[in-house]
Amino acid sequence: QVQLVESGGGLVQAGGSLRLSCAASGRTFSNYVMGWFRQAPGKEREFVAVISWSGGSTYYADSVKGRFTISRDNAKNTLYLQMNSLKPEDTAVYYCAADNSPFRARATMMAPGSWGQGTQVTVSS
Repeated sequence: QVQLVESGGGLVQAGGSLRLSCAASGRTFSNYVMGWFRQAPGKEREFVAVISWSGGSTYYADSVKGRFTISRDNAKNTLYLQMNSLKPEDTAVYYCAADNSPFRARATMMAPGSWGQGTQVTVSS
């Protein structure tokens, strides 16, 4: 499995921006579809965004389309989530995840096999 560590969370006012990072261990990071998920207080963990292992395709939950951007830098073994126009309802613990199998053809079919510890994002009104 790939070891993942998130960073970049914090407290921000509504309308502000944050950039989350997810550092991956090993030399096979580029072989895996990667995704971001979040879990708000009292709610189930939900899908946020996913990016293909090649970096050529991205998909987003309807709630974040137009505001969030997922990207990856395979040379640095790092996944990113740029979050703009943040809303109080974006408050959650954000987790990055790696697919459980390499070279998956369809990014939207990923099955998370490795999870990070999560980073807290709090958006004040």
